[in-house]
Amino acid sequence: MSYLVLARKYRPKTFTEMVGQEHVVQALTNALTSQRLHHAYLFTGTRGVGKTTVSRILAKSLNCLGADGQGGITASPCGVCEACVAIDAGRFVDYTELDAASNRGVDEVQQLLEQAVYKPVQGRFKVFMIDEVHMLTNTAFNAMLKTLEEPPEYLKFVLATTDPQKVPVTVLSRCLQFNLRPMAPETVRAHLETILSAEHIEREPAALRLLAKSAHGSMRDGLSLTDQAIAFGDGALVEAQVRQMLGAVDDRYVLDLIGCLARGEGAAVIATVRDLQNAGLNAASTLEQMTDVLHRMTVSQIGSKTSAAESTEDEDTTIASLAAQMPLDEIQLLYSICLHGKADLGLASDEYAALTMVLLRLLAFKPQASVQRSAAEPSKKPEGLVVPVRVQPAPIEGSKTEIPAPPKVPEPAAPMLETTPLGDVWFDIVARLMTNESIGALVRELALQSQLMTKDAQVWTLQVDNALLANPVHAEKLQAALQTLEPDAQLQVQTGSVVDTPAKRVAKADNELQAKLVALIMEDATVQQLMREFDGRIVPNSIQSILPPTSFNLTQKEHNV
Repeated sequence: MSYLVLARKYRPKTFTEMVGQEHVVQALTNALTSQRLHHAYLFTGTRGVGKTTVSRILAKSLNCLGADGQGGITASPCGVCEACVAIDAGRFVDYTELDAASNRGVDEVQQLLEQAVYKPVQGRFKVFMIDEVHMLTNTAFNAMLKTLEEPPEYLKFVLATTDPQKVPVTVLSRCLQFNLRPMAPETVRAHLETILSAEHIEREPAALRLLAKSAHGSMRDGLSLTDQAIAFGDGALVEAQVRQMLGAVDDRYVLDLIGCLARGEGAAVIATVRDLQNAGLNAASTLEQMTDVLHRMTVSQIGSKTSAAESTEDEDTTIASLAAQMPLDEIQLLYSICLHGKADLGLASDEYAALTMVLLRLLAFKPQASVQRSAAEPSKKPEGLVVPVRVQPAPIEGSKTEIPAPPKVPEPAAPMLETTPLGDVWFDIVARLMTNESIGALVRELALQSQLMTKDAQVWTLQVDNALLANPVHAEKLQAALQTLEPDAQLQVQTGSVVDTPAKRVAKADNELQAKLVALIMEDATVQQLMREFDGRIVPNSIQSILPPTSFNLTQKEHNV
């Protein structure tokens, strides 16, 4: 005897056997019990949630004769009468299924409607079931409208679709619509447990959790994956084998990645991604599982627990530990980055390089509160910790001399800017390097954001408060540019607080210029007259200089207004 796949072998034959669609079952059961029957039903929902199944059960309920042949319309078809057996076997002459995906034209619909004039041969009702009804052409829809609105009393329409948005409103208005929902992982897992017990299949709970999650709300997909996993595991479901079959990323990789990001360990993130690549694991799956873990971390932070289908007690402990390391706003940011990063993977020629960039995006845009908190706890930083902070935007590509204005965001209180003799030297050096276009991108940012602390015959020591800019690669490129002006100079870059940097000098000058502009406008006699006579006011931040931002070829001490 040929093998029957689990999805067909265990297809529900009564409403009581259906799982995950209680709202639909209850409504249909009540309608059948009270015999308040509509002439057209529309079942919507994603693939594998039971649209065709509920249609066949409804057809049996309408035509069931009972075990003794004396039954009537019922919500609990007997399953043994001639009508029930024939419908289950697909040979009931009064139950017609039309696949609109392959029979979408007006001719096919007209052939179906031609049968509507004949009364049932075997059963109590004729039932026309049209699957994927949204695939019908407009002409086909128009051909069935009149019959759909006023069918003979012995005719029932059952329509099913995965995309109700494409069904004309003229059809929707003639049907009683039921939306079959995607099933929760716990529902899928419990049903798989029941079926595997009946099949006497050995299984590990973690393997079932993986299959239930990979079903994405579709019971049919869950059963199909289970069939595949049984074959892959030679009759048993083992977590490691199921994970290998699905290409699912081991949780330890995901937990390591999130832990590294929480601690700001960019190099460790890159190393973990390399391990994923060497293991041949899917980049998109990594981001998908990270969003799941981040969701569980958020749930843990608010004092709740995930369901038994999602994690074990050990996993909950690990999740709680990670949640304590990462603030809520950072979790939300990383969740959004991972969610949207999946779409970026397909745009890159190397999905693992794209995965690395997506993950490191958190370090580039880490919330300022997290940066300040990390800076306040230097003793807790592991070796090589990279603490990212907000970086000022670079000048427009092609600009030769302009320094970017500081971002217009609230800044924490800072000490008054103290200029130093070495600051004058470094300002002049940076101006010459930018004028010569010797530096660009992050190397230029390193030069602008750093303060010259010491300088002797050979060694120049720079200090920068952004650990990302203190990258050895950037420092090496800046040293090469510096040696075009100072051939013997050897550059050393360290992290720490700064007070006299080229960027701070320019920001101070621009702020002074803005203050002069505001004072000039506010003291203007014409402006004051307009404000008095028309009750006018100056819109904040609307006063802007028509001059470009401060540049190195302008004097540092004052601007012409």
